[in-house]
Amino acid sequence: MSEGMRTVLAAFRVLEEVAFTQPAGVGELARKLRMPKTTVQRALQTLWTAGWICPDGTEKTRWVLTTRALHIGQHAVADLSVRDAALPIMRELRKETGETAHLMVLEGERAVLIEKVETDHPIRAVITLGSAVPLHGSSNGKAMLAHRTQEEVRTLLGEKLVRHTDATIVEWDTFFAELTAVRERGYATNVGEWRTDISAVASPIFDHEGVVSASLSISAPGSRMPAGLRERYGALITEAAQRVSATLGYRRPPA
Repeated sequence: MSEGMRTVLAAFRVLEEVAFTQPAGVGELARKLRMPKTTVQRALQTLWTAGWICPDGTEKTRWVLTTRALHIGQHAVADLSVRDAALPIMRELRKETGETAHLMVLEGERAVLIEKVETDHPIRAVITLGSAVPLHGSSNGKAMLAHRTQEEVRTLLGEKLVRHTDATIVEWDTFFAELTAVRERGYATNVGEWRTDISAVASPIFDHEGVVSASLSISAPGSRMPAGLRERYGALITEAAQRVSATLGYRRPPA
């Protein structure tokens, strides 16, 4: 194991111990972790510089977690709850369509896959968990962007819409018109806009505050999702996403 890896692991061990025993002093941490005081001290300084811990303000320095850890934990809990709410419905979608269901969340300028239920077809859309797809070139991304202002969309995507295939929308006016259509019909489509061989439909998931930070999709090779089937799957994915949103506490406003 390299020296750098040992340093990182030591910092994580110290962070976990501070979380369990805070406020914690250097000597106490060194005894519990069976690590040299100098190693613990270096780890504490690193974690303080990174904003994960801080002194508790007493005369004898003891360390406590900052709110940074709380914020990260809240995001993890949010992802877990949407995954728990979506997974049974994703299994239903796979059973009804025979295709892969994907659950993605918004992370910065990307849509990240956090859960999937695979098709039994040998030919399938293969995306590994944790993979990121472009927001403007994917049905999941467009489903989440459709419920943001144009200013927010431009901030997330930057000055230029990157072309991934010949089908990728790269003109802003056309893209904003597409997002309006997504918002009106309830689901987004992707016909070879990121990968030429993949088609998909996706619908946004709203949390209890009415914020969209996740989306549900059905993906398949383009040959298995022609226009007529995309419309049928669009209705299915919209209803499925609404069920997930309701489970998370979202109540749609009156029409």
